[in-house]
Amino acid sequence: MLSIVENNYDILRIVEDSTKKEIRDAFRRLALQFHSDRGGENEQFIKVKQAYEDLKIGKKYPDTDIEKIRNSRVFSGDTEENVRRKNQILGQQLYKEMKAAEKWAAALNRSNLTGIRLFGSKTLGQLELERKANGALSIKGNFMAGSLTYYGSIVMQGNITSPSWTQEYKTSIHLTKGDFKFINPLETKYKIENGATIIVDNGDVIVGNIFGRKYRVEDPEGRVGVFQIQEHRTHISAPNGKIIAENVVNTVSLDADTIVVLNIEDNVILSAREILFYGGKFTHDSVIELKQGGSIRFFENFSIQGLSGDAIIKLENGKETRLFNLKTKKIKDLADEFVPNKENYKKNATLVGYGFTITYDMLDSLLKKKNKKQKSGWASIFRFSKN
Repeated sequence: MLSIVENNYDILRIVEDSTKKEIRDAFRRLALQFHSDRGGENEQFIKVKQAYEDLKIGKKYPDTDIEKIRNSRVFSGDTEENVRRKNQILGQQLYKEMKAAEKWAAALNRSNLTGIRLFGSKTLGQLELERKANGALSIKGNFMAGSLTYYGSIVMQGNITSPSWTQEYKTSIHLTKGDFKFINPLETKYKIENGATIIVDNGDVIVGNIFGRKYRVEDPEGRVGVFQIQEHRTHISAPNGKIIAENVVNTVSLDADTIVVLNIEDNVILSAREILFYGGKFTHDSVIELKQGGSIRFFENFSIQGLSGDAIIKLENGKETRLFNLKTKKIKDLADEFVPNKENYKKNATLVGYGFTITYDMLDSLLKKKNKKQKSGWASIFRFSKN
């Protein structure tokens, strides 16, 4: 069966050689008829309005489904099934663009050539990639979907996010050599968010704010008042280098030899040998995984009473403690054993602040003493004896 495609003149119920005035008059007549304030159909009103806007710029036919998809970066206000389908197409297109960018950059690397090229489109979002003479890759624009592997450093000017509608086209950047850096991250406020992944095998990561995403969805079985929590955890890894960041918030994992960070908030996991805090926030449901021989250092002049007691510190040997236990512990007792300049420390410091450092050995010793006290406490309560 042959179907006739309705053009914008048909939608406005006029002939194709209509004048501008006739087009305008037709729109006004139909707008009054279909406007929701007059009891009309809102969808038909939107259709008529779009046809009028198209004809004003000489566009005869309305956008096809694929054109509508290309003209939107994020789809909402539709059924869940349609949103997923449309965004799947968008993610697929961006993924293909990034694979092409990866091949282009690799070819320039092999030939040790410089070059500059745009990937994506104005509707999908453009990225400008430039290979510099020193081998670094410059990326300008917002990285929204797809993966990119590069042998060398990357300098980024733009935000990094990841599509929440699919894991198939998840944003992932992998450097097998060199550093990953944002340009002036404290000034530009570029961010990484929504479950993106950056892995730097042998180098540092210098970025700004890092966000994950955690949200509530209705129960798939349709039970009223029942919800599930879905996470899009943002992950940054530099196992042989440093991660330097500003604020790390809401479902994020950082893994490095050294982590330098300002503030930590809500479900953040830090795994490193050395962790340096420069801010005043370390809030609930966060974990520090401290590696053998490592340390945690607080630089700001604040008391540990300002830090969340729900946070957990885990040692590489499997021992762990809540931050609450350190807050209630008289750390000056431990200072007698572990802090060389005891007298100066006792005069000035609380548990943290003034550059105080908590070492792996201090925590390990504290947990050993705690375990011994717990065992002796149970023996005393139940009056156990050696005989």
